Amino acid sequence: MKTPLLESIHFPDDLKNLPISSLEQLAQEIRHRIIEVLSINGGHLASNLGVVELTLALHYVFDSPQDKFIWDVSHQTYVHKLLTGRQDRFHQIRKFKGLCGFSHPKESNYDHFHAGHAGTALSLALGVAKNRDLTKRSEYVIPIIGDATLTCGLSLEALNNIQKDLKKFIVILNDNAMSISKNVGAITQILSRFLSNPTTNKIYQELESLISKIPSCGPLLAEKGHKMTESLKNLVSTAPFFEQYGLSYIGPVDGHDVEKLIQILEGVKDCNWPVIIHVLTRKGEGMEEAIKNPISYHGARPFSRDTGKFLPNPSIKPTFPKIFGAHLLKMAENDPSVVAVTPAMSAGSCLDEFMQKFPDRCIDVGIAESHAVTFCGGIAYGGKMKVVSSIYASFLQRAFDNVFHDICLQELPVVFAIDRAGISGPDGSTHHGIYDISFLNAMPNMVISQPRNGQVLKELMESAFSWKRPTAIRYPNLPTEDAFKELQPRELGKGEILVEGEGILIIALGHMNQIALKTHELLKEQGIESTVLDPVFVKPLDTDLICHLLLTHQKIVTIEEHSVISGMGSIINHFLMRQGFSNIQVLNLGVPETFLDHGSHQELLNEIGLTPEKISKNILTHFGIRSMVPL
Repeated sequence: MKTPLLESIHFPDDLKNLPISSLEQLAQEIRHRIIEVLSINGGHLASNLGVVELTLALHYVFDSPQDKFIWDVSHQTYVHKLLTGRQDRFHQIRKFKGLCGFSHPKESNYDHFHAGHAGTALSLALGVAKNRDLTKRSEYVIPIIGDATLTCGLSLEALNNIQKDLKKFIVILNDNAMSISKNVGAITQILSRFLSNPTTNKIYQELESLISKIPSCGPLLAEKGHKMTESLKNLVSTAPFFEQYGLSYIGPVDGHDVEKLIQILEGVKDCNWPVIIHVLTRKGEGMEEAIKNPISYHGARPFSRDTGKFLPNPSIKPTFPKIFGAHLLKMAENDPSVVAVTPAMSAGSCLDEFMQKFPDRCIDVGIAESHAVTFCGGIAYGGKMKVVSSIYASFLQRAFDNVFHDICLQELPVVFAIDRAGISGPDGSTHHGIYDISFLNAMPNMVISQPRNGQVLKELMESAFSWKRPTAIRYPNLPTEDAFKELQPRELGKGEILVEGEGILIIALGHMNQIALKTHELLKEQGIESTVLDPVFVKPLDTDLICHLLLTHQKIVTIEEHSVISGMGSIINHFLMRQGFSNIQVLNLGVPETFLDHGSHQELLNEIGLTPEKISKNILTHFGIRSMVPL
């Protein structure tokens, strides 16, 4: 398919020169371009196909970047990128050194904030509007939120702070009845019942304004009249949910009728009060496979453009999350006290089968990480239930206080299955799970572990509840070995020597042991017989084993896919200092203190020096060991 209209759009001003009648054709061309690129790169497909007309209408009516589009999560900004000067780089989206899959201010002045986590847009937009008003500017501020945004407590806190006289503040509620998994909770039921009429809303506002001008008793009459109209509306509509927060509700509107969207957006530009426009869209619009399977095609892997079917996975090995999901289901089948809670990540965390088989014991609470953790604490209270909190590493950051206050302080034995621990690859800086060890380590009595393969993961899962302490089992979304051997109990705080040598002790965390073993082989070629230790536990450390090894090893190398200044290496440094091992030389390797961008897992490891070749060379250089053979 040729895309002449899209190719003529370099910036939003070019879009404004087109007649409205041509926008339907442009929408088709944009969908073709997104499908073409994502069939190769993968990425957020269904959500972007769903917002094509909405994004066109916003750019057609408003003047970005002067008018501020603030996207919640921002995974749905591919159309926005195509319209704002990034067409020539779109084929590199989510690729190393290419376009980010989320909004990225360093990439374009049309993107105002880094984004990647849900629920932030309303708070940011209110802050931007306050900044605008304090500095006497007059641009529009337009947060674009999803229906899943409203399951976030942060969004409700922001709604609570909207002023009724806030001007040029237009909230777009993109309602596709989905987050990543299907939306849950009472608020989604509220949205499904909205039947309000925009014309009626305007009449209410104007009547209230007119009555309030009557001398002496005007304000009182207006207040009484406002209550009467609200009561009448409550009989036929639930739109007052938003109006209680000071927003004038308009909708629901067909999100795929671009002319209607433009008409409505033009109609609200002169409102002297904040407005919310409820837009109904369909995830995957324009691609049948994505419409039928919006969850699978939310974060799509490469697929056939002809059939829409996913291409075969290049790896035949199972991933850590798949092993976790399958084994947790097995545990739940054998033990009715096993309960799992996830904040809208049931598909990504491979819990869907558990949820279908035991819906009472596998609970999705929506995008509400803080609530998810505290909810787990409540279920675990009394000690009769074995509770697993399945959550991504980067999302656990959002529940820091809840882990401290409602789990650790209460001494509740909740097991945190921390998915996506490590580099997140194409999702980039907002999603890297490289900080959880640092804040979990600060919690008294917390156990932190990481398996090197599927076998160890299952053994940790089976053993965790016997420790009767809050426990974190962290693992990446990477393929791994699963030996299907008989499971052995894991003793708390005990590590394993994988290869024994002398002189140099390599301590590698989790899946990084594969790199450590390859590094060992490269060093062996230099005549260096290193020891490789899998600590299994970061907290508590196997201090007895480490002290024993330090009798024959004067050099330590730590390798982890975590922030190097606050992870395992830092913990081991503190241990050495506290024990007075002043003669030990240490090299800590991990993710440097920087905001790491996106790319493939291997490309990012190479960039930060975590490949066997670079580690081997670094070891020789750092410790002043003369190389016998050029690396």
